[in-house]
Amino acid sequence: MHLAHYREAHPLPFVITHWINAVCMFALILTGFYIHYPLFGGIMGICRGIHVACGIVITINCICRVILAFIVKSAPTGGTRSVVRDFKTWLPQQNNRHQLVQWIRYYLFFRKTHPLGAKLGVPQKISYLLIAPLLLFMAWTGFSLWIPTSTWAINAFLVNAWGVMTVRVVHYFMMFVFIIFMCIHLYLANIEGVAPTKLMFFRTEAPGLVYDPEKRNIVGFDGLGKEPSMGEPTKKIDLDKAGVRC
Repeated sequence: MHLAHYREAHPLPFVITHWINAVCMFALILTGFYIHYPLFGGIMGICRGIHVACGIVITINCICRVILAFIVKSAPTGGTRSVVRDFKTWLPQQNNRHQLVQWIRYYLFFRKTHPLGAKLGVPQKISYLLIAPLLLFMAWTGFSLWIPTSTWAINAFLVNAWGVMTVRVVHYFMMFVFIIFMCIHLYLANIEGVAPTKLMFFRTEAPGLVYDPEKRNIVGFDGLGKEPSMGEPTKKIDLDKAGVRC
């Protein structure tokens, strides 16, 4: 038995920025591989153009996502529609700041049930928080190699300090960091089922346990037939049989 998945957990602005990231990342990886090792000729110019365009878009998108985190509200805890400014969901929360070891044990299959208390598990928060600075650093190395922007002071500084070849090598191999992250991201997001993916793709809410962030405990089950009550269970369930551990 899992927590209910509500749209409040992923507001539409974040869904949009998420999929802009996904499309751009996929295009950057494909064109990056071709630029590094062109298996056939005739499309190098097209691939370079797509690569640069997607690099610009994903950089702007990343900055917008960080800004939106301080403006848009989202539900910081699974199984509830209660919302706060989104940046708070990325900070250590009272509900889960002590759960790192428990989450690692769960992801490594040493624990059958996962702890409850926040939308994102602690390892998820850590890995996701690293993406923004890594992406911006990746963009820095990329724009340092692109001739129209390579003479900018900040880019020229990097090239002069490391050399063009080193910047190129770092830029290329960081691509594998993002490939590994995408694989981990898909695993963490869907380890309990495809409900999070359906929510992201189709905005489809999934029934499940209702969590009260004030009581820090499960208060019932929402079959999505009606709005859940945070004060009374919509359905009586046996939490032990459901495999829930708070």
